[in-house]
Amino acid sequence: MAETMHEDTVFRPKPSLPPPPNTVGVVGWLRKNLFGGPFDSILTIVGGSLIAYFAYTLYLYGIANAVWSAGSYRECLDITRGNGACWAGVSVWMNNYFYGRYPDVEQWRVNLAGVILAVWLAPFWFPKVKAKIATGISAVLTYPFLAAAMLLGGEVGWFLQIMVGIALTAFAAVWLNVAASYAGYGSLRAALMRLSGFENKDERLQKYVLIGAFVVGFVLALLFQATWDLAPVPTVNWGGLFLTLVISGIAISSALPTGVILALGRRSKMPVIRVFCTAFIELFRSVPLITILFMAVTMMPLFLPVEVNLDKLVLVIIAVCIFAAAYMAEIVRGGLQAINKGQYEAAQAMGLNYWKMMTLIIMPQALKLMIPNIVGNFIGLLKDTTLVSIIGLYDILLMAKASGQDTKWLGMHTEPFLFTAAVFFVICFCMSKYSQHLERTIGGGYGRR
Repeated sequence: MAETMHEDTVFRPKPSLPPPPNTVGVVGWLRKNLFGGPFDSILTIVGGSLIAYFAYTLYLYGIANAVWSAGSYRECLDITRGNGACWAGVSVWMNNYFYGRYPDVEQWRVNLAGVILAVWLAPFWFPKVKAKIATGISAVLTYPFLAAAMLLGGEVGWFLQIMVGIALTAFAAVWLNVAASYAGYGSLRAALMRLSGFENKDERLQKYVLIGAFVVGFVLALLFQATWDLAPVPTVNWGGLFLTLVISGIAISSALPTGVILALGRRSKMPVIRVFCTAFIELFRSVPLITILFMAVTMMPLFLPVEVNLDKLVLVIIAVCIFAAAYMAEIVRGGLQAINKGQYEAAQAMGLNYWKMMTLIIMPQALKLMIPNIVGNFIGLLKDTTLVSIIGLYDILLMAKASGQDTKWLGMHTEPFLFTAAVFFVICFCMSKYSQHLERTIGGGYGRR
C-alpha cells in the first residue's frame, strides 16, 4: 500500500492549467499599446483629440469649404471668405507645376523620356533576368545623353549623336536580354552564341560576335536617330517638377559611384590620393549647398576658357553632384569601417587582390548595411534641390511662388505650397518604403534578423 501511495504521489500527472486568455486581438492590442495605464490613456486621449481636430480642420479647409472652379483668386475669396482652399488656381497652374515653361505641344517628349527610363529599369524586377548590374550601369552612363537629345531637340553635335546611338543600342540590348532570358537561352550573350554557331568556339572568337552585334545595333540606332526632327527647347524653359527630378535624378545616380571612389581614395595608402580625397570631402561637406550653387553659377565661368560657355543648368547639376558625392563618401566610409577586419583578412588569405576583395567581399556587405543612410541621403538631396530656385531656376517651388504672383491669382500662396508639400511627401514616402523593402530582402538591417 505504501508503494502504491508512493507511485500515485510521484507519477500521478498534474491537471493541466487552462490556457491564458487571448490578448492578441484588437482589444488586447489597444490595451497594450494605447491604454496600458492611466498616464498612457491620458496621452492617447489628448493625442487622438489633437489629431482629430487637425484632421477635421484640414478637411473643412481643403475639401468641404474648398473652391474647385473659379476664374480668379478674388472670386475664390468671395465664395469662401477665407475659410476654404482655392484649388481652382492650382488646377489652372497644374501644367506649369509639372513642366514649367516647357511648350505644351512638346511635353510629350518629357513624358516619353520618363517612360523610357522606367522601361529601361523594369528588368530589375524580373526574377529570371541576369546581368542586372550591367543594366543599371548602362542606364546611368548612357541614358542622360538620350534624355538630353530628346528634351533639348534641335541640332546636336557629333559627340551627342554617338552617345545617343550607344544609348539606343544599350536600351535594345537590355530588352533583348530579357527576351532571351524568358525564351530559355539564359542571356543575350548565350542566345547570340547559339544562333551564330559560336557556342563551342574559343572565347577570343566569341567576342567578335558581340562586337558585330553591337556595330549592327549602333548603325541601326544612328539611322533611326537621323529621322528625328525635334524643335529646340532651351533649358531656360525647363521647370517645375520635371526640372527638380532632372537635377536630383542625375545627382542621385552619380552620388553613389562617385562616393564609393572617394571613400576608397580616402582610405588609400597612397598619400597623394588620400590627401586629395580627404580635402575634397571635407571642403564640400563644410560648405552649405546654397554657397556651392552661387559659386558654380558666378565663379566657375571665370575659371573656364572664354570660348567655353556652359549652361546654367549644367553648372547647377555639377555643383549638386559634387555636394552629393562628398556626403555619400562619408556614408560609404562608415559602412566600410563597420565590416569586421576578419573579412579583409579572409579575402586576402584567398589570394584576392585589392579590387576583387572590395567588389566581391567587402563592398556588397557594406552597401547592405548602408541602405538606410543611402536612401536617407537621397531623400535629403531631393529636397535640397529646391534651393536652385534661389539662383533663378524655375523648379516646382519657384513655380508655386510664381503662381501666387499671377494677376488673376495674386495672393494665392497657401494652396500651391500645400500641393508642393504633398508632392514631395508622396515621392519621399515611396523612397522610404522601398528602402524598408530593400532592408527586408537584401539588407542587413532589422528586417533580416
